Amino acid sequence: MTQLELQSRNGVAPPGMDEENLGHPSEQPPKTPKKLTLIPLIFLIYFEVAGGPYGEEPAVQAAGPLLALLGFLLFPFIWSVPEALITAELSTAFPGNGGFVIWAERAFGPFFGSLMGSWKFLSGVINIAAFPVLCVDYLEKIIHPLESGWPRHISILISTLVLSFVNYTGLAIVGWAAVLLGVISLSPFIIMSLIAIPKIQPHRWLSLGQKGVKRDWNLFFNTLFWNLNFWDNVSTLAGEVDKPQKTFPRALLVAVVFTCLAYLVPLFAVIGAVSVDQRDWTSGFHADAAEMIAGKWLKVWIEVGAVLSAIGLFEAQLSSCAYQLEGMANLAILPKLFGSRSKWFNTPWVGILLSTLITIGMSYMDFTDIISSANFLYSLGMLLEFSSFVWLRRKLPEIKRPYRVPLRIPGLVLMCLIPSAFLVVIMVIATKIVYLVSGLMTVGAIGWYFLMKFCRENKVLNYSVAEDEEER
Repeated sequence: MTQLELQSRNGVAPPGMDEENLGHPSEQPPKTPKKLTLIPLIFLIYFEVAGGPYGEEPAVQAAGPLLALLGFLLFPFIWSVPEALITAELSTAFPGNGGFVIWAERAFGPFFGSLMGSWKFLSGVINIAAFPVLCVDYLEKIIHPLESGWPRHISILISTLVLSFVNYTGLAIVGWAAVLLGVISLSPFIIMSLIAIPKIQPHRWLSLGQKGVKRDWNLFFNTLFWNLNFWDNVSTLAGEVDKPQKTFPRALLVAVVFTCLAYLVPLFAVIGAVSVDQRDWTSGFHADAAEMIAGKWLKVWIEVGAVLSAIGLFEAQLSSCAYQLEGMANLAILPKLFGSRSKWFNTPWVGILLSTLITIGMSYMDFTDIISSANFLYSLGMLLEFSSFVWLRRKLPEIKRPYRVPLRIPGLVLMCLIPSAFLVVIMVIATKIVYLVSGLMTVGAIGWYFLMKFCRENKVLNYSVAEDEEER
């Protein structure tokens, strides 16, 4: 298959060709949507991955100051950089909505494309459900009736619907909103770090931990993993990016550096300036540290920033889920309905609606084990993604790759083996309940593929025509 065919199949107009000439002029929107440019894309990636240093504190509690600092210094090279490099190469080679689903489908066929889509979608929407709850958890400190009962339930529902509507208005708005949210939520950490400079005692950075506190390696590695993960989520938006072949690699490079600094600078500042019991380093400790360093006003600002960060995380990850479903519809993995776009905002309204409904349902559940299972599914998806990346280099070496990881296949295998080993460790230490729930979700995903295949073959539902089927 030529590069021209691949670009057309992904719904992207090749150079010199208008979108109306892709073969489906009736399906094109009446007006051209605004594309994501470099700055909004950087902040969307930032919110896909981090959203700020909120949640990094347990690494200190689990392993002590020195190992926490080393973890956030070294782990990006083990995990974040390889994942970002893979995303940069494959998003520019296949610049269509769907991202990792397209990669798995091109590498191993529609079954694995569908399985990848199910794993990543379930993981995504379950994680999204935590963010409106987190917003209400912070607001209840100010508005006490939100602590329980119907006021809490109503507030979660309203916040989810409002945030979903913002997503419905378009990626250009979501992208610039992410820039604003990022600036406001990060500002108190910059101020705290500057005020902390005269109080820093560098010897505190070298502490291996408090005597009598046992290291919790499970908590330590999970904290690093989930604070520096999800670099590939932005790939599902590749079709919405202006000049993706140039913009994606630049945005990912800046986002990796930006995100790592956003974690490290406050961590160095607080560890060096504040002396507390190691067990006090729980999630949210940065707000308490801000009060110790600068006063109550900065603590409040960081708590407000946490709410804004949760909003940014919600918007970025909802966008990824919605555009992933559209990409799956373009590949004929899902019915054509899932690729439907709003007439007003040209956004994938079916994907947004479905993701929102699942999010609302999950928001009212005690879903600790389900979240762990979703993370397990994400790990399975990442193993499939690494395999797809290496296999596509071998299977389709002639495909134009505007950005190419400068390694041959043996080097790529080695690059993927290290994070893959870490994924296996994370999965091995999972609980029996997580294995059970993940297994049931996977069986459901396999059943869903064969149901969709039956519907497609018997024309029960309307599907897009995949070119590989036409060729066969």
